[in-house]
Order: sequence, then structure tokens, then C-alpha cells
Amino acid sequence: MKWLQQLRTEVSQHKYAINAKLLGDSSELAWSNLGYWSETHQTYPEACRNLADHLAHSVQLTASDHLLDLGCGQGASVLHWQQHYQVKHIEAVELQPKCVQQIQTAIPQLKAIHCHSFLNLKQISFQQAFDVVLCIDAAYHSSLNSFLNSVAPVLNSKGRLAFHYLMFSPKFLNLNAVEKMQLALLLKAADVNLKDLPDDVAVQQQLVQAGFEQIQIEDCSEPVFGGFARYIQQQTETPLAVAPYTTFDLMKIQLTAKLCQRLFEQGVVQYVQVTAQKK
Repeated sequence: MKWLQQLRTEVSQHKYAINAKLLGDSSELAWSNLGYWSETHQTYPEACRNLADHLAHSVQLTASDHLLDLGCGQGASVLHWQQHYQVKHIEAVELQPKCVQQIQTAIPQLKAIHCHSFLNLKQISFQQAFDVVLCIDAAYHSSLNSFLNSVAPVLNSKGRLAFHYLMFSPKFLNLNAVEKMQLALLLKAADVNLKDLPDDVAVQQQLVQAGFEQIQIEDCSEPVFGGFARYIQQQTETPLAVAPYTTFDLMKIQLTAKLCQRLFEQGVVQYVQVTAQKK
């Protein structure tokens, strides 16, 4: 019954768990986002750092900022803020207990990491409000209103927020009922609820209602969706030599790449970077 035991082990993994070694990152605190890709050759960690930097630059992250990193995954972003931005006051929130334990061990000088959902930040006793809140490649797994209502209270006045989200393009209006149902099923497989997705007008409205201004929305579909799909296709053609992995690990990555390719080709759902400042 070894196969049954293996299946239970695979399925019992957290739904957001990713085998980063399969993607090309074997470091202790690995990256686990879709990456921001260019046409030039890039490694997976380089593309992930690019996505993080693109987000950080949008809010002009500085060493003196009190930073909250939401959904920090395996901790690569936390280490990145420390090493490359010299941010001294960092707190992080991550839902996966295994990741939290790993980060606590690897970065003992971290101000704090909380094993919690970033949709319930009011349940965490932060010692002070934050100048910057960043959420890399994770907020779109929840409704935008829920995310903003959780985040707004922990930001200082004039605090800056930057995150990634999925948004309808005008092409969505041209879909028929069957096409919308198919899209809903595809997104559900990635733990995204079609009913939660806004268009650009709704994004602006929800941010304003949550107390934000100076809102900017940037379409990153090509370098993120298109880039990740191309990278996985290349890896399929010339696979990396990696540590042992499960079928479930590989399937999750391949299905994510196919979804990215489909969304990019259809152009109905856009991958956007959203930045705003609290009033």
C-alpha cells in the first residue's frame, strides 16, 4: 500500500505549497511566484526577484520603512528586503506553518513572522502600524474587498500598498455563458473565484472606498503570464536535474503554466500590479 501512503502525503500538502526545486530554485529560502520575465535568458530566481523588485520600486521602498510582507511563502522575499533594500523593520505573515518555521530558523533576526491568514490581520497584535505593505503574487486568491479591509487598518496615514491581482479586461463582456463557465472552472483550479474578479473601474472604486488614493494599475500579463508559460515550456524540453519530487508537484506546476498560457492568449483576465497610498 505504498502508493496509497504516497498519495496521502501528496494531497496533504498545503494547497499553496510549491516544489521550488522543480522550478529552478534549490535555496533554503526559495522563491515561489510566477516571476517577471524578459525576452533575455533568465533563471527562475532572477525572474522572481524581478517581480518583487518591480513591486517594491512602485512604492519606493526604503531602508527606513516599517514593512509588512503578506503571504511571504518560503521566505525569499523577506531575505531580499533585508539584503538588497537594507530594511531593518520587517514583519511577515504566512499561512503555511512549515514555511513559518523554516523562516524563523533561517532569519532569527526577523522582527516577527506570524502564521496567519492576511485576511484577518486584526487578530494579530502588531506593535505599530506600517509604512509599506507588500503582497507578492497572492492577493488574488481572495476577494479584493476582504483583502483591502484587512490591510487598510494596519497601514500608517500615507502608508503605501502594492500587490498583484487578477482583473477582467473589456474582452470579458464578449464571452457567452458557456465560455464564462469554462473560465470559472479554470480559475477555480488555481484557487481563484471568478465572481471575486473586478474590472479596472471596480478596482479603483474598491480602493477608494477602503480609504486609498494615488491609485495606479499596471498590466503585467505579458511578462508574468506569458513569461512563466514560456519558461515552463523550456523546462519541459530541457528538464533540470532536481531532487526527488512527486507527480503532484509536477502536475501543479504544469497546470499552472497551461492556465497562464490560456489566460495570456485569451486576454480576458489580466495580471496587474496595483499600487495605492492610504489617505
